[in-house]
Amino acid sequence: MSGRYLLDTNIVIALFADELAVKDRLGEAEEVFVSSIVLGELYYGARRSTRVAENTARIDDFAARNVVLGCDTETARRYGEVKERLRQKGRPVPENDVWIAAMALRNDLTLVARDAHFREVEGLRVEAW
Repeated sequence: MSGRYLLDTNIVIALFADELAVKDRLGEAEEVFVSSIVLGELYYGARRSTRVAENTARIDDFAARNVVLGCDTETARRYGEVKERLRQKGRPVPENDVWIAAMALRNDLTLVARDAHFREVEGLRVEAW
């Protein structure tokens, strides 16, 4: 297996928990990216934890060692398209996840996520590790 992947928050959390299956799959990947949206979710979780400094430092280290993708005009355009298609289908997806899906589509990446609602996004390649 190889490919270009964008990691969702639950996959990064699994990586932080040292899940062997996730670590093995990442080791086989051609390229791996993380979204600035995912980092925001992780930092929020760190702020809510009892070990704020430790968890924040771990996220800082993770961000420094990975390619972080931010939003640009094309990502925003994709976001608008995805959100409207989901609205038309009557299939809402959490707001941050619409952004993450748009980022994967914009960069032609396979999204690695454990949330089934990503399968509602047309054209999005999703793998659940």
